[in-house]
Amino acid sequence: MYVVQDHHTYEQLIDITPSENVMVDEYLQNHTYTRLGGKADFYVTPETYEQVQAIVELSIREHIPFTLLGNGSNLIVKDGGIRGIVLNLGRLASIHREGMQIVAQSGARIIDASQYALSHSLTGLEFACGIPGSVGGALFMNAGAYGGEIKDVLESAVVVDAEGNLLKLSADDLDLEYRSSNIPEKGYIVLEATFSMEDGKYEDIKAVMDDLTFKRESKQPLEYPSCGSVFKRPPGYFAGKLIQDSKLQGKQIGGAQVSLKHAGFIINLDGASATEYIHLIHFVQDTVKEKFGVTLEREVKIIGEDPIK
Repeated sequence: MYVVQDHHTYEQLIDITPSENVMVDEYLQNHTYTRLGGKADFYVTPETYEQVQAIVELSIREHIPFTLLGNGSNLIVKDGGIRGIVLNLGRLASIHREGMQIVAQSGARIIDASQYALSHSLTGLEFACGIPGSVGGALFMNAGAYGGEIKDVLESAVVVDAEGNLLKLSADDLDLEYRSSNIPEKGYIVLEATFSMEDGKYEDIKAVMDDLTFKRESKQPLEYPSCGSVFKRPPGYFAGKLIQDSKLQGKQIGGAQVSLKHAGFIINLDGASATEYIHLIHFVQDTVKEKFGVTLEREVKIIGEDPIK
């Protein structure tokens, strides 16, 4: 079990990145869309690729557990928090154009990359205009919506591997499939993505994005904290329809509730704990399996430790 070496680890971290980028015992509920999660021993927000590499090398050298958080949109952090170093790349958020390509750092929101494409009359990222995750997170899970996915437009990515090496990989190297990639199993940290775009008309691109935004806002419970769509689409079915037909909308465990607006969402209605939220996910899975014989596979990732009882 990892024992926190507060002062020693802290001193090493602030040798790598300024002290304002290193927070000790930081509640992760402050950094997740669900507003759930216990403390991180060290919550670190580096400013450069070299700092990311150095932090990875530190974690290897000192045997410190290491977790990449992303922007916390498709994630549940357990109430016991996360030991060791939690890395957030939110300070790496630049987006720029190179000819017919858009280069976005991993901490940028994929929504912002979509809006940037619109501002340059480039088409291809319209589907991402309502996806709340970061660019890095979008690659991690090959995010998609409304018939489009990252796989359709990704040209290449810059990553740090599990040993701290900086690599440039093609999209094919990432094995992008429906809501998955090889990024987690390889231990890659995405630093930058390059998207191949096509020329379009501003008015046409904006019309598509406005339509998708309307559909999202009218159907999804965006007024409450949530992790977004909880379950992957099972072959031949829709997860939300199965949950709705199981009469589970409005089902509540503690402060967590199956949304009345969209059955595929579980919302933090009233100060839910991560434990309550996870219990409700399991209850939905068990009920749908019992009623329809269909296994709902989670799209949301659950990380961290259970609370000490």
